[in-house]
Order: sequence, then C-alpha cells, then structure tokens
Amino acid sequence: MRLNKILKNTLLVLMACLALTACATKKEVSNVQGQMQGDVYTGTDTVEYLADGVPDRVFFATNESILTTASRETLRAQAGWLRKNPSINVVLEGHADERGTREYNLALGERRANAAKDYLMTYGISSDRITVLSYGKERPVDSGSNPLAWSKNRRSVTVKAN
Repeated sequence: MRLNKILKNTLLVLMACLALTACATKKEVSNVQGQMQGDVYTGTDTVEYLADGVPDRVFFATNESILTTASRETLRAQAGWLRKNPSINVVLEGHADERGTREYNLALGERRANAAKDYLMTYGISSDRITVLSYGKERPVDSGSNPLAWSKNRRSVTVKAN
C-alpha cells in the first residue's frame, strides 16, 4: 500500500515536470514567430542565391525530411534555372541541428538532401547532375542553442559542383 502511494506521487511529480517543460518550450518558440512558421525557419538572413532570384536553401521541420510548401517553391525555381543551364551540376548538402547523435543527424541530412533531389528530378533534372552529401550537424549556419538557431540549421543547400 505504501509503495503504491510512493509510486503514485512520483508519477504525479513527473507529469507536473513534463507539463512545466512544455510550457517553457512553447514560450521560447513564441519569441521568434516573425522568422518561423511553426518550427520551420522562414527568414532570409542565411539564404544565398544560385542565381538572381533563385534561393540556394530549403528548410525542414524538426526530425523531418518532408518538403514544405516554401521549400517546393524554392526547388521549382532551382529546377527552372538548372534547365536553362544544362552544363551545371549541383551538390545537395543535407544538414541537421545540433540535437541528436552524429549518426542520426548524418542520416537525417541525407534524407533531406535526397528529398530535394527527388523533387528536382520530378521537374526534369537528371540525377546524373545531382550529388547528395550529408554534413549532419557538423556545419551549422547558426551556432546558437535555441529554436531559431536549430531551425536555420535544418536545411538542404544547393551549391554548384566544382
């Protein structure tokens, strides 16, 4: 009977801690709404360009490799530019934020880069012109440890191959 009461009290304390943690996380995310939609980065301060008006990167939600609407728009612009420049090959670099193991993030970065590659291929870009490379969490664009920094680092970047 006493053991049951101790177990019950411990469970209640754990549930209260989880609820408080969730509230704290929600508050931190709300401070950066202007540059994020949900937990996906929507700002442009880290974006560079393949060509005039053709952004070089797309962003992903936490632990996801599914393309957002904005990502698909960016990749359509990249595909259009690549069709006009058939002699240019590209490398799709997959990245992840600092959370998670090195191995997990390397695999996630590869899935993200492959998602971008698959989308470019649906717009007529040959797979022979696209190389996939994952850096996982090894090359952050923002070294901060907060939701905004993490969202900037969850990306696939398209660069011209040498």
